[in-house]
Amino acid sequence: MFGQLVTAMVTPFNESLELDVKRLPKLIEHLISTGTTALVVSGTTGESATLSHREKLQLFEETVRIVAGRIPVIAGTGGNNTAEAIAFTKEVEKLQVDAFLLVAPYYNKPSQEGLYQHFTSIAHETDKPVIVYNIPGRTSVNIVPETIIRLAAIDNIVAVKESSGDFTQISRIIGETPDDFYVYSGDDKFTLPILALGGYGVVSVAAHVAGQSMHDMLRAFFDRDLLTARHIHHRLMPLFEGLFKTSNPVLVKAALEMIDIRVGSVRLPLVPASAEEMRELRRTLGSLVDLSTVH
Repeated sequence: MFGQLVTAMVTPFNESLELDVKRLPKLIEHLISTGTTALVVSGTTGESATLSHREKLQLFEETVRIVAGRIPVIAGTGGNNTAEAIAFTKEVEKLQVDAFLLVAPYYNKPSQEGLYQHFTSIAHETDKPVIVYNIPGRTSVNIVPETIIRLAAIDNIVAVKESSGDFTQISRIIGETPDDFYVYSGDDKFTLPILALGGYGVVSVAAHVAGQSMHDMLRAFFDRDLLTARHIHHRLMPLFEGLFKTSNPVLVKAALEMIDIRVGSVRLPLVPASAEEMRELRRTLGSLVDLSTVH
């Protein structure tokens, strides 16, 4: 449905940190040409927390227009107010996006029953596919396997982006959900281990700058060339870890600038990378990409 290399796309800003849709075409063409099979728009990496309602609508509309049906566009419409998330999802549905990514409600710290009712309430208001996003490190609540298994029984809840890092949990979800329910790694460095457990793919940050290598790793794994898949995984591991030396998407935006994909900086409360972080990033990225032809 979404392919195996889904990229959680950054949101481009201009020098004044205003949404800059004129920078979208180059970014999107770069991602598609390097193997991205679907785009998540206005997720964590897209700085959804600091985008206004109007900006999100403009971002979705422009992305759908530029993509022009070539790959699916998945809109991040989740939130911690169920009624508002329902209203926003229904509004965005009119923009012809292909699916929705719904993050676990943050700050409220709901019970597992509250989480179940939150996701089912939103899913019942749309006919489009829904991906549940479990990232307890940011939301302070973990969606436990039993809840994911219950949610997988809902017709249009088709996948989970798992960022718990708990492999016992991930194994249970994969083993106890239907074959047509897809588990995506929410962390680049866990992609290959999750595939080995029966996962389907990754919602990636590193694909912004190492998309072809990520594509090659996925292809090698599913072609049963495990030696090649492991080799690529180990070669990319410094990048997987390096991009998260500070809060995402600070460093992936800096990395894109280094390869001449202009996306601007980050909005407060995030701040740009330090000089030392930039030097380390350039060293890491330079071992994978020829930076001599850019800046």
